[in-house]
Amino acid sequence: MLNRFLLAIDQFSMAVGHAFAWCIVILTLGTSYEVFVRYVLNSPTTWAFDMSYILYGALFLMSGAYALSRNAHVRADMLYRLWPPRWQAGIELVLYFIFFFPGITALIFAGWDYASDAWRLKEVSVNSPAGVPIYQLKALIPLAGIMLWIQGVAQVIRCILCLRDGRWPAQLHDVEEMEQAALELKAMGMPENTRRGAGS
Repeated sequence: MLNRFLLAIDQFSMAVGHAFAWCIVILTLGTSYEVFVRYVLNSPTTWAFDMSYILYGALFLMSGAYALSRNAHVRADMLYRLWPPRWQAGIELVLYFIFFFPGITALIFAGWDYASDAWRLKEVSVNSPAGVPIYQLKALIPLAGIMLWIQGVAQVIRCILCLRDGRWPAQLHDVEEMEQAALELKAMGMPENTRRGAGS
């Protein structure tokens, strides 16, 4: 039952991350359009720059919990990956409470104030004469913090289960790091170029 709960949180983070991944498509189309009208038609838009940072900001904010659920955040793990699972879990558990939760809690509260001010003023971008509304983007700041906090709880529970059982509990996987794929192939005695579709 506990594993189902953890996987449900992972599924939620994945669904939100996948939904906001569509920002990449819109961002690509909008930027391509801007390049065309700016350099071919000599008629640049007034909104493309604002659109690009709004979409990139939304993607960055709302993919954080998804990345955390897949252990995809950057970490210096030269030593960590060589440790036994219980050591890994113990270090992670301590670091979640020393750094992660205080930082994410601060993000939620500061982001709430920031977003509420933006909504009250109906804030628009100052980077272009188009006056593109940006208060909706500011609302994503505390929302992203809440999602990270929820995913962080799931990760802490996984650390506790690993300390108890000596192995990491199951997690959802939809992409795989090339380094991990190469290590698995090496362990099986297969050349690295025989496996297709592994990478992120």
